[in-house]
Amino acid sequence: MKRLDHLFVLNKQQEQRMNAIGELADSFAAEAHRVDAEHDFAYKHIEALRGIGYFSYPVPAASGGAGISLYELVLYQERLAQGDAATALGVGWHLSVVKDINDKQLWPQAAIAQLNEQIVKQQLLVNRAATEKASGSPTRGGKPLTTAKQREDGSYVLSGRKTFTTLSPVLDYFIVTASLEQGTAEFIIPREATGLCIEQTWHMLGMRGTASHDLVLDNVVVPETALVYRFPDKAARAATPSLLHIPACYLGIALAARKEAIKFAYHYHPNSLPAPIIQLPNIVQQLGKIELELQAARHFLYSVAARWDQQAQPQEQLVAELNAVKVTAIETALSVVDKAMRIVGAHSLALDHPLQRMYRDVRFGLHNPPMEDAVLTMLGKLAVDDYEKG
Repeated sequence: MKRLDHLFVLNKQQEQRMNAIGELADSFAAEAHRVDAEHDFAYKHIEALRGIGYFSYPVPAASGGAGISLYELVLYQERLAQGDAATALGVGWHLSVVKDINDKQLWPQAAIAQLNEQIVKQQLLVNRAATEKASGSPTRGGKPLTTAKQREDGSYVLSGRKTFTTLSPVLDYFIVTASLEQGTAEFIIPREATGLCIEQTWHMLGMRGTASHDLVLDNVVVPETALVYRFPDKAARAATPSLLHIPACYLGIALAARKEAIKFAYHYHPNSLPAPIIQLPNIVQQLGKIELELQAARHFLYSVAARWDQQAQPQEQLVAELNAVKVTAIETALSVVDKAMRIVGAHSLALDHPLQRMYRDVRFGLHNPPMEDAVLTMLGKLAVDDYEKG
């Protein structure tokens, strides 16, 4: 066992994976900056991750994957985000979806096995396409306007438009949520399906490199087996712990911002001072505040992930913490990036400085699920319930 960080003790295999991901992340930084500036997509980073088998990490070991735990998933994603947050967030959705499908086992076994096999052998990419402009975030409960109509031969015809289709230029499969005559269902659709196209609508302030364009379905015909899951009418949906990839990504940005602030403070030596500003007590204190916030948020993230893996508490108790982690991580990341920019000063606002990109990217976390208002309402109700129960 080797300690790579004051938070983590990893076995040899995990250490090897962490080192490989770290090397790639560090090499991604320059291209990530170009992609953001040119509103492009980091195809090279996708291929590099494919080269180390990263996309099959969440596939169970029995199916040929790495079978990583939730703890490992957030560990690797946080490290990847330090180099290229947009790629990390995008790939995180693939990892999260694959782990969720295998953990919950809600799909037909044949469909899960086929998807796992293709991911392992070909390192294919998959993501859910659930969000629509009219219905908003799926977590709000809006009914999709995308429709699926069954034909006499059993096949389905799907039509509609999905927004925020992250990794759209390189996805091999789209898991589309659509309304049936009765209820709502998920369909898995291959990229080459006739009538499926990507409309390049992603013109955002931050996370430009995720290429989260619109998915357009124009009378796309899929076989009956493409329907992989029917949502229950009113039953509460099970928790999705793999969504912890989201707070992991934004804490990765915060760690990268901390590094930029320290690097600047070490090298910035105005002629009015006898030494670089890293020697100034107020700078050291600012860095201390950054470290304090990061330690608290990261301990929260990793303790919840570890306890979920160990099932150390009833799931209903951990669900609240899964949601709270995201809100805490985003608040921390916003605060840390702001403090880092205060240390660097006006230099951080230059378009060729990485901190201005981190500042824009980190704000996107406010709009990733779960939403802050819903989490605070849930936590408030839990507090009231605890009081009423004495």
